[in-house]
Amino acid sequence: MRAPLFWHQAPGVVSTLLGPLGAVYAAGTRRRLARGSRARVGVPVICVGNINAGGTGKTPTAMALAMRLSARGIKAHAVTRGYGGNLEGPVQVRELSHTADETGDEALLLAAFLPTWVAKDRAAGARAAVEAGAEAIILDDGFQNAALAHDLSLVVVDAHKGFGNGRVIPAGPLREPVATGLARADLLLSIGPEGAQDRFAAEWGDNIPIPHAKGHLAALPTGLPLNGLPVLAFAGIGHPEKFFQTLKGLGADLRSVHALDDHQPLTDTLMTRMLREAKQLGAQVVTTEKDAVRLPTELRPKVMTVPVRLEVPDWAPIDAQLNRIFQT
Repeated sequence: MRAPLFWHQAPGVVSTLLGPLGAVYAAGTRRRLARGSRARVGVPVICVGNINAGGTGKTPTAMALAMRLSARGIKAHAVTRGYGGNLEGPVQVRELSHTADETGDEALLLAAFLPTWVAKDRAAGARAAVEAGAEAIILDDGFQNAALAHDLSLVVVDAHKGFGNGRVIPAGPLREPVATGLARADLLLSIGPEGAQDRFAAEWGDNIPIPHAKGHLAALPTGLPLNGLPVLAFAGIGHPEKFFQTLKGLGADLRSVHALDDHQPLTDTLMTRMLREAKQLGAQVVTTEKDAVRLPTELRPKVMTVPVRLEVPDWAPIDAQLNRIFQT
């Protein structure tokens, strides 16, 4: 489902009328958190979550944290509920044998970087990871889930979108009010280029009572140069327009773009239509890493993947929190 435009506009009539339903949603989140057991599993748990619904950059953040912990000699495992997959778990994701239908696309992507577990019951997934040798748990999502105690709660926000109109679903894009969520968090990470970061700070800076780190997503080199390349691009991520903008920044000649719903299945009908269109346009089909893992195996050679990684110019706010929980 595509987010309605009014979620990211100044509060108006529609968001005001939906405000009471947003209050009900927020109350439900509050009750669910109050009933949680907050289990401990014997190793630090780092929750990478958000206050907004939809994509904010949690998965690239989890990957970057895994690499940061590895540099410290800490063996981290990821635990995720496997959104879009049908496995209950706990089960360790095997990227060569599992499919996105089983584990969800984000779990497959994470599994290429660190041992990853899919578990609808996060506490059970964390215990399985610890039994398998995890020295730390990176909980992908789960900020509004109280199954596990969090030693570090890191909230990720898209600097472009910020916290939208500041209202709770369905009146706005939030799972809970900003002040409520940030009061439980240890650190905020905003992701976006410098201009977006400046706008985010101007709008929301006075409402951030916790340490604030900044990062941006940077594309990795591909086997085929994108500069001047005719491209048909598709993306089924939280904000597809960001991917298309990245391609423009790399010099791609965007002949056609297809903004799909987040996690949208890549059916034979859909892919046949896009491949036919690309052939007519003389264009290369290009997509994101997250979408690529949902492609049928036989189509992957026909679609170029453009991977992105989180770059954090100043790790000091994050490292300070890691020093706290790992006492190093």
